[in-house]
Amino acid sequence: MTTSVAWVFPGQGSHSVGMGRELATQRLEAADAYRAADAALGFAVSELCWHGPEDELLRTANQQPAIVATSVAMLRVLLADGALPEPDYVAGHSLGEYSALVAAGALELADALRLVRRRGQFMEELARGAMIVVIGLDDEALELVAGESGAEIANYNAPGQTTLSGSADAIAAAEVAAMTRGARRVMRLAVNGAFHSTLMQPVADALAPHIASTPIVK
Repeated sequence: MTTSVAWVFPGQGSHSVGMGRELATQRLEAADAYRAADAALGFAVSELCWHGPEDELLRTANQQPAIVATSVAMLRVLLADGALPEPDYVAGHSLGEYSALVAAGALELADALRLVRRRGQFMEELARGAMIVVIGLDDEALELVAGESGAEIANYNAPGQTTLSGSADAIAAAEVAAMTRGARRVMRLAVNGAFHSTLMQPVADALAPHIASTPIVK
């Protein structure tokens, strides 16, 4: 049986105050990545990663470049140590796609950071709605929940764990519908919009020219 190797990078919500701090004090590869991030962004995203405050790191416009910078810092240390097998694929969950593009050599770190900074700013300014994660319903039941509430299925994270996005009213209705149909648990996500849904179209439109003007190696 042939085995494939994939490097997979995390998305928004995987942050924590202090991330990368110890690694940057011990390894030049990580410290250099954070220095490059600070220079590209024009502010000390490294300080937000290492010291917070948490409410500032939580902001989408800060959290997104912070996660990309930390992901790349950790990747560079692992590569320097020869600790990773050569990948057949690179991938990322949502925001993690930008880290994956850096890992694949398709985007320069500085360009990726500037893009996700703008992405986060547009998401703060233009995004509307909310998201929930539903645990314990099959796909057929989730489709019924979405149809009844007006919410959209956003991410099939794993069997039995799915996220829904929509307007505030749609998500409130989806919470009730999911529990009525037997969900084990329904949780609101700490995000400021209906990510991965059609409600994000204004953000996509605003970001499109920035992506178009960014050099991408194909």
